[in-house]
Amino acid sequence: MIDSILIAPTIEGFLLGGGLIIAIGAQNAFILRQGLLRSHVFILCLICAMSDALLIVIGVAGLGTLIEQNDFLLKFVAIAGSLFLFSYALIAARRAFRPNVMDVGSQKAPSLRAAIATVLAFTFLNPHVYLDTVILIGSLSAQYVGEQRFAFGTGAVIASFVWFFMLGYGARWLTPVFASPLAWRVLDALIAIVMAALGLSLVWRFFIG
Repeated sequence: MIDSILIAPTIEGFLLGGGLIIAIGAQNAFILRQGLLRSHVFILCLICAMSDALLIVIGVAGLGTLIEQNDFLLKFVAIAGSLFLFSYALIAARRAFRPNVMDVGSQKAPSLRAAIATVLAFTFLNPHVYLDTVILIGSLSAQYVGEQRFAFGTGAVIASFVWFFMLGYGARWLTPVFASPLAWRVLDALIAIVMAALGLSLVWRFFIG
């Protein structure tokens, strides 16, 4: 049975991880396209999720521990993290007013080697992935200690696995839905709300509560 004190950080990590991952980008577009083609879906989704998990663990275990030991850094990260989350919320809200439709197109399925090389490039050559996983998630995990920090990181990892496999295997059902700008408006609006709520929770925890 899961300890009740671990539920909140797990949920917060899941929401943060999900909010950062769910966005119209090259990696998600590629996974969606591969899902439409039913080509190498499992291995590509696994690579994306495992890559995120590795970077999250590095952030939570390393950067989180470093920041936890310094009270000034902890508060600095709380301020910087909340500002980033509010900014991300504004960006998502702006996308909600100016939605884009993901163009999955139709093309010949690449070989397994080419597909793996492509998804690895989309993952590790994208500077935002390090900001989102190692820096942001790792930094914000410092608000928790011990098992709670592990739970926070676990929540973020679970969000990654859920999203990529849902996107890959649910592509044929998701594509008609997200062919509509309205669907992206709703999704981005929800992301904006979640990110803003997480930012407020940081401010409350360190400066008000």
